[in-house]
Amino acid sequence: MRRWLPVVLNRRRFLGAGIIATAGATLAARETLGQSDTSQGTKNHDGDRLGSGNMSEMPGHATNHGTMMTVGDVDEVRNGFDTSKLLTDWDTGTISQLPDGRRLRTFEIDAIDKEIEIAPGVMFPAWTYNGRVPGPALRATEGERLRVIFRNYGSHPHSIHFHGIHSARMDGVPGAGVVGPGEEFIYEFDAEPFGCHLYHCHALPLKRHIHKGLYGLFIIDPDPGRHPENTDIARSRLLGTKENNQWQEFAMVMNAFDTNFDDENEVYAVNTVAHAYMKRPIPVRRDRPVRIYLANLVEFDPINSFHLHANFFNYFDHGTTLTPTQLTIDTVMQCQGQRGIIEFSFENHEPGLYMFHAHQSEFAELGWMSFFDVQEARA
Repeated sequence: MRRWLPVVLNRRRFLGAGIIATAGATLAARETLGQSDTSQGTKNHDGDRLGSGNMSEMPGHATNHGTMMTVGDVDEVRNGFDTSKLLTDWDTGTISQLPDGRRLRTFEIDAIDKEIEIAPGVMFPAWTYNGRVPGPALRATEGERLRVIFRNYGSHPHSIHFHGIHSARMDGVPGAGVVGPGEEFIYEFDAEPFGCHLYHCHALPLKRHIHKGLYGLFIIDPDPGRHPENTDIARSRLLGTKENNQWQEFAMVMNAFDTNFDDENEVYAVNTVAHAYMKRPIPVRRDRPVRIYLANLVEFDPINSFHLHANFFNYFDHGTTLTPTQLTIDTVMQCQGQRGIIEFSFENHEPGLYMFHAHQSEFAELGWMSFFDVQEARA
């Protein structure tokens, strides 16, 4: 296990100095935010090389932002989760049938204490759901009965509070679903309403339990039969349908980490690892639309944002409508716990790297900056 750095790391030091891991895995407070220098180059999810270790061989905008990228790579094997796979790794649970004929969808979630690497050489003592931060992206269908088996293998009392509709007994707050170490609780409720929701621990102190990593996306797809006026749109959101398969869907949780516990974040990211999707841009096809399920779980900062370069998108606040709540925008703000669905297309764009990031510049420089790698349709 790596030791914590002997220096106090606040966000100003991260911007001015930072951290790198040396060959012997010894940590030194040097330049965190510098140009990556790897001989193997950056690859996309399919293993296609996007550029050599020399940033000058990458497109100009990538080169210009290279000095804002963390040095080195995070050991995702040791972390136990791959940030590329987190984008599309939907947990659909197991399905059975209730005596009344209704569908029952069951999820199993374990609280586990685990040290994770959030930037090269920067370790964080996380509290996790199922060993990952964010926790699994749960996905169900409107109207189903949901059963969530929660086991606490951590060292503190924990719970799961779902943003949705349920009884007081299932609320996951003290006195209603908070369980001690070694204990188990079963949450059960109907999947209502459809939309882009979230879940998180609601044990006290609340800010510590959320900040340490106990949160995740909770997606309820609309049942097309309940929305005859927008059946095609509803079907496009229902996982596994022909209409849904035309979309490129991604799960993105904006998060941040206070590495020295001074109530200020030093590392920002989408899906935990700083600059993960800058070093490995997300490949998307020009001929298929993009849908992002976005949530903000950053503690200590009241507002976060998502900004898309060279394009505009439609936004569905909370995802609880089938028509956009905001049309043709390129930036959206979210407070903590706010979430929504973003839809756009690169159909009229040339292939290349298109940036997206927080429009709080400090957040971007500290890790919340990414690229889409727009590619031609495959034959």
